[in-house]
Amino acid sequence: MILPPGSTIGILGGGQLGRMMAMAAARFGYECHIFDPHYRPCAAEVSKHFTRAAFDDVEALRRFADECAVVTYEFENVPVEPLAVLGSKLKPGTRSLKMAQDRAVEKRFLDQCGARIAPWREVDGVDDIVAALDALGSPILLKTRRLGYDGKGQAWVGRPEEAPAAWVAVGGQPAVAEAKMAFDAEFSVILARTEAGEASAFPLTRNHHDGGILRTSTVPAGPEIEASAGEAIAAATAIAEALGHVGVLTVEFFACAGGAVVNEMAPRVHNSGHWTIEGAHTSQFEQHLRAILGLPLGDPSLVCGSAQMENLIGPDVDRWAELVAERGADLHLYNKGEARPGRKMGHVTRLK
Repeated sequence: MILPPGSTIGILGGGQLGRMMAMAAARFGYECHIFDPHYRPCAAEVSKHFTRAAFDDVEALRRFADECAVVTYEFENVPVEPLAVLGSKLKPGTRSLKMAQDRAVEKRFLDQCGARIAPWREVDGVDDIVAALDALGSPILLKTRRLGYDGKGQAWVGRPEEAPAAWVAVGGQPAVAEAKMAFDAEFSVILARTEAGEASAFPLTRNHHDGGILRTSTVPAGPEIEASAGEAIAAATAIAEALGHVGVLTVEFFACAGGAVVNEMAPRVHNSGHWTIEGAHTSQFEQHLRAILGLPLGDPSLVCGSAQMENLIGPDVDRWAELVAERGADLHLYNKGEARPGRKMGHVTRLK
């Protein structure tokens, strides 16, 4: 069913992804309703409606659903069980959330989809870390099973005697241990899928991280990545189909000598797709909305020769005046308040 302009789109989460989604919706004449527990989320500034409530407040979620024609989410760390009150209005559905919220569950699912993944082991204590070192080789990367992002909840382990400190570093929480991968580059496939099963991928995006945080995304991605394009897009499509995913799905990969290896997935619009706002005929935010609203998918191709997005992390945002003055730079500031170290405060995109 196609939802007409004037319909209200509910968004769980009030961060910058919700903000940019609401801005894309406004261009087509849709209204947005943000649901978030924070006092002043930046997405609420550009949306018509805002409900401040906890994500597990079932009664607030029920009222929210009554006021929305469709509901989506801008991040995956939302309690799944309370979302049952949203019913079929929630797109993507809770299956995508469940798979992405637990790294062990996600890895088993990816394996079932036929995706190539790094060798890994489940970890529930120091002894498991030592056993993982023996099974996977040294070093290994320890990651909490839940709630980790932007390098948080992670620790490298090189020797058995480092296991106790690594377990403390991840908060003594259930985790996974991954073998260190030899790769030429990191990249992402950003794919949209409709209820009818139509799928469309954006050009592959090369990503550069520093301290676990994305710094730049570049398109075209380069020959060593493009060589894996068919395999990577096929893997992302298979994952989306297995989930019955409706909307944008992002799958992050390592470009390895033997082909593309899946790192992780995000069942939503993604930081590495911000370049699409100016750099593609249809942005990832518009494409996501098209999918959940029942509209035809748009053209994901580049509008120019190349695009690069640079994240503004923490005090980087203080360069705003310089960036506003830079010819050919498209600046986005999220108005998130304090520029704490590691906090994504905005981004700038440059087209060539």
